[in-house]
Amino acid sequence: QDKDTKMTEFWLISAPGEKTCQQTWEKLHAATTKSNNLSTNSKFNIPDLKVGTLDVLVGLSDELAKLDAFVESVVKKVAQYMADVLEDSKDKVQENLLANGGKVLTIIHISFEIKKSFKNYSSSLDAVPFLFIFKGVNQIDNDLKARASAYNNLKGNLQNLERKNAGSLLTRSLADIVKKEDFVLDSEYLVTLLVIVPKLNYNDWVKQYETLAEMVVPRSSNVLFEDQDSYLCNVTLFRKAVDDFKHKAREYKFMVRDFQYNEEEMKADKEEMNRLSTDKKKQFGPLVRWLKVNFSEAFIAWIHVKALRVFVESVLRYGLPVNFQAMLLQPNKKTMKKLREVLYDLYKHLDSSAAAIIDATVDIPGLNLSQQEYYPYVYYKIDCNLLEFK
Repeated sequence: QDKDTKMTEFWLISAPGEKTCQQTWEKLHAATTKSNNLSTNSKFNIPDLKVGTLDVLVGLSDELAKLDAFVESVVKKVAQYMADVLEDSKDKVQENLLANGGKVLTIIHISFEIKKSFKNYSSSLDAVPFLFIFKGVNQIDNDLKARASAYNNLKGNLQNLERKNAGSLLTRSLADIVKKEDFVLDSEYLVTLLVIVPKLNYNDWVKQYETLAEMVVPRSSNVLFEDQDSYLCNVTLFRKAVDDFKHKAREYKFMVRDFQYNEEEMKADKEEMNRLSTDKKKQFGPLVRWLKVNFSEAFIAWIHVKALRVFVESVLRYGLPVNFQAMLLQPNKKTMKKLREVLYDLYKHLDSSAAAIIDATVDIPGLNLSQQEYYPYVYYKIDCNLLEFK
């Protein structure tokens, strides 16, 4: 698809059947595509559902609006977390956000064989088990929280360890830098200290370190490592001179690092790092698979809700017997305004007071004007731009 002209936004609309519903479809299709290519259209067939009383429908309309907002929020959360988990491969997000194995945009067009799915609802609108959709999507929401929390903890712990092994010599772990031979170990009298010496002061260090306290072993200092600003040096002295040495070193801006060479601890740190890294790799694949499957589930549930909303709203607007055609339009970016005008001209007769209603707060059953743009035809937006992550 041409990225510049296609919107990843769909308009799900319905209009009353004229002599036949097919005629309604042909009229819309001709007006929006023949000469002006305003949108890509397809029929969106919703099976007939048994209709209860007007009160029931108004109640359903409100319930569905809440359900729509909830399911959309979960779809977005799963998509956003997919983007977070894929970290450096943001470009792969789109190919993993599939519904029923097809690209999101395709899946809305096929509308996931909605007839088959509606069998779950025993085709009676009074008995549409919102709980059925809500429970399924709520379960995805709860599972996502649990899985994200576990994976984020793992990732956080690993990042903390990685941070410990990076950064400046004043703060970073020295375990992967120093070696056993850099230290005098197991001596009753002698101890080796590690000192961070700013590069600018290195000449002072060479001249001074042997005289910073009594009992410093001559020529016992070597540079073990350097970063941008400093050298890491060792120095060996008698234990009882340590406090004196630290105090004096500070005056010259030499920082003694609090470090004891302990092979067991250093080994444990390395093993922990390897364990976390392996765990993260192990969890990554199953987590991405879970996100793919549950994005598809949540997305399909979302389109279900949109379909139900169109059905309920169409019956409320156009009355009984049920006779309307639902249609899915994918507007072209540059001509959206024109498409709105064409739709208005096609359908303004449905509502003689439409122009007034746009500005007035007239209470139409099942329509909450503060939350929903009003048009003379039934209209719901499916905004897949929400699922695009740069």
